[in-house]
Amino acid sequence: MYLIIGLGNPGEKYQDTRHNVGFSCIEYIRKHWDFPAFRNSSSFRAEYAEGRLGTEKVALARPKTFMNRSGDAVRNISQFYKIDPSDIAVIHDDLDILLGEVRESFSSRSAGHNGVEDIIEVLRTKDFLRFRIGIKQPLSNNTAHPYKNTATFVLEPFSADELAKIEQTFPIVTERLRTLIENKHSE
Repeated sequence: MYLIIGLGNPGEKYQDTRHNVGFSCIEYIRKHWDFPAFRNSSSFRAEYAEGRLGTEKVALARPKTFMNRSGDAVRNISQFYKIDPSDIAVIHDDLDILLGEVRESFSSRSAGHNGVEDIIEVLRTKDFLRFRIGIKQPLSNNTAHPYKNTATFVLEPFSADELAKIEQTFPIVTERLRTLIENKHSE
């Protein structure tokens, strides 16, 4: 079984913010793979959907905890299904990557992302896959630092142009995950 977690903050207030890129991407994946609607699971502390890619069982989740406690949901689901950390993928925003770019990494440090840091602490390993979706704005010639502060910036909504760039990353992540999961089964 494979577990894919999209990170974000629950609640309407945070719905279209930069920090909720993981939630938006996981919803795209759910629809693209025609999985059932997310349902709330209090024992998992997440919204959860399950389906199959070929013969491989796949769980999708959006933690109902706030970002800084994302590890609770990852631990609860992975322990329940006995999922090895190497079969977990985490999708999240990354302020160090330019807007609309995607980077994939395995067994990397959190780089200051509190949700990822919590997952590493709870799992006691960093040996899981991450899809980091860039939200960084390019600097203009007159800008020393474009952000008021990090916490304020990541909790602001995207402009229409920014959202269009972000949404272009979702098919890339979706197809890469499909390839990884299908290849895992053929090993």
